[in-house]
Amino acid sequence: MKKAELVFIPFPAKGHLVSTVEVAKLLVDLNSNLSISVLIIERTVDAESTAYADSLTAASTTTRIKFIHLPQPDLDTDAANFIRSVVQTHEPLVREAVTKIVEHSNSVPGSPRLAGFVLDLFCTSFRDLANDFGVPSYLFCTSGAGFLGFLFFTQALHDEQNFEFVELTDSETEFTIPSYVNSVSTKLFPSATFKPEGFGLFLSVAKQVREMKGIMVNTFLELESHAVDSLSNCKLPPVYPVGPILNTEGCSGVHQNYDSIMQWLDQQPRSSVVFLCFGSRGSFSANQVKEIACALEQSGFRFLWSLRRAPEQVNGKMGHPTDYENMAEVLPEGFLDRTAEIGKIIGWAPQSAILGHPATGGFVSHCGWNSTLESIWFGVPMATWPLYAEQQLNALQLVKELGLAVEIKMDYRIDGGGEVELVKAETIERGIRRLMEHDSDVRKRMKEMSDRSRKALMDGGSSHSTLCRFIDEVVDNMP
Repeated sequence: MKKAELVFIPFPAKGHLVSTVEVAKLLVDLNSNLSISVLIIERTVDAESTAYADSLTAASTTTRIKFIHLPQPDLDTDAANFIRSVVQTHEPLVREAVTKIVEHSNSVPGSPRLAGFVLDLFCTSFRDLANDFGVPSYLFCTSGAGFLGFLFFTQALHDEQNFEFVELTDSETEFTIPSYVNSVSTKLFPSATFKPEGFGLFLSVAKQVREMKGIMVNTFLELESHAVDSLSNCKLPPVYPVGPILNTEGCSGVHQNYDSIMQWLDQQPRSSVVFLCFGSRGSFSANQVKEIACALEQSGFRFLWSLRRAPEQVNGKMGHPTDYENMAEVLPEGFLDRTAEIGKIIGWAPQSAILGHPATGGFVSHCGWNSTLESIWFGVPMATWPLYAEQQLNALQLVKELGLAVEIKMDYRIDGGGEVELVKAETIERGIRRLMEHDSDVRKRMKEMSDRSRKALMDGGSSHSTLCRFIDEVVDNMP
């Protein structure tokens, strides 16, 4: 077999970067003639992503994955503009890096030849650069197949019927979207759908992906069979469900509070703890924090709560949530004393390690796709509290279509531009009680799906076989 090299370009956010690195590891493990260069776009405003990126080279166990760090110029902070400016400002840097890869390949006998670009969903515009180098482009979608189908549906509706979604802002219109079993209310659409800049980005992404040679998706057939099947009817390049792609080791042992968190969990009965964690961008107002606290206290369940302060602007740029120096300032008076025997409040959370601990019995989550796959991997049922992006669509799948979660508030969002709804303690408590039922159908289904997720990546499993087919496709398409 010919030696091949792929260039991966992940979007500069930790959730995208981690799964990209993990799929690269799987691919080189499966084929000794494959090498991968991961181009890492650095972001000074995102300390967590920067720390992870900096650790990659030292932690690498193979010479067939190289990490090339690209400096970060000053970028716009608005989401859609930021995504566009990443491509515009980094095109010369990516071109230079890939030129060096090609020159090395040409000058050193036996070196792998450039076989293609593997692009993040938000880096699809680099496809033009791949064309300049005369190699094909592939997508690695860090979201699920359901959301990918949503993108193609909205693009087709816009292009074929001149449909303008901005006119549906604040409506509750129902759509039949092929990648979902149930009809989908516009209340669950990503906020960007109703903004000209955001929807323009969606259209651009969908059109670019249609021109690629293949689509890897971080999902597995047993989880999203309906969505994957629907994509085969969309006149798309071949779709490869290759997940669940996870870093289940996480940051274990790195954080200063890791040992104390694990020791506390060790002291709790099996499946007795409800874990609340809302991702790297997850934070709430002081009033909402008090409602959550009241719900936890009234429920009486043991809890582990990752509570983080809302981000502040730094030099005109919105930062990320940070840990509280004094948590008592935002909690109801006396709460910490009254719940000292049953609860523990932390800042940053080693999420994978907590979900994998036998004491964890339920996960109140923002339904980010990585968190969803982690919860499935460890067999921990979920309660859905989505915040932004496509998380409301993920919540719909989990609750209504897959039966792997209960609902706290499916249409909650913090990125809509208007006043953020206050979810009352009674609603939260009701969701927690349903989540922690020991013999529930949700818990049984989650255990079954957990077993399927692990089998998918085993030799002969659905995703293992798909990864092998993807490698064959890359080699067949080599220039």
